[in-house]
Amino acid sequence: MLIGSNTFIPGFEDQLIGIGSGETRTLKVKFPEHYGQQTLAGKDAEFVVTAKSLEAPGTVTVDDEFAKSLGLESLARLRDAVKDRIAREHQGMTRQKLKRGLLDELDKLHKFEPPPSLVEEEADRVWKSVLSEMENEKKTFADENTTEEKAKAEYRAIAERRVRLGLVLAEIGEKNTITVTDDEMNRAVMERVRQFPGQEQKIYDYLRQNPQALGAMRAPIFEEKVVDFLLELASVTENKVAREELYKEDESVT
Repeated sequence: MLIGSNTFIPGFEDQLIGIGSGETRTLKVKFPEHYGQQTLAGKDAEFVVTAKSLEAPGTVTVDDEFAKSLGLESLARLRDAVKDRIAREHQGMTRQKLKRGLLDELDKLHKFEPPPSLVEEEADRVWKSVLSEMENEKKTFADENTTEEKAKAEYRAIAERRVRLGLVLAEIGEKNTITVTDDEMNRAVMERVRQFPGQEQKIYDYLRQNPQALGAMRAPIFEEKVVDFLLELASVTENKVAREELYKEDESVT
């Protein structure tokens, strides 16, 4: 990887600055709220990284030989692979924007006071995540042009919205008999296991023996299925936009 390329999770590369060959570091990061893989979005994570060797970037000639060094047959295949990856990234972001718009509409239509205990639990989780991210990035509330009090109030409002929308989606799913199948859960478990090379059996056993962990994996799958159900009922108009517009951040929350 190239430190400074900003191709990894925010804060990941910053913690590798100054690392020496053979040195091992434990990196604490947080996956972005809108990370492509929903089961990891907004979650805290730790990576144990060992620098096998250090090299300075040089000039690369992008040709068939370069493509073969990446395990592809030719430059044409490399171009196809890059196009496919970009297309999947655009599709993922389009899905996020569409889902965000749907949740905004549901939020407008459902105004009620969610259970305080659920709000407190979610607010505490969100706030701990915010503090962890700020610590990793060595930021203060002043850097964000706010105060701790104001920020805490804003994130509590986000937590309340999440709980309220979660209850709405749960009711819609229940009324329309939307469930997560065993096959879907098995695929999710195997996908999670593959994220930990060398620890596959350990992670598999942990998930199978921990109902709470499985529940945390089932929730986003259920949510996506309910969202799919609602989108099938909705009238969706496709618009072509520039890449900058597609990836532009807005102030809405999920």
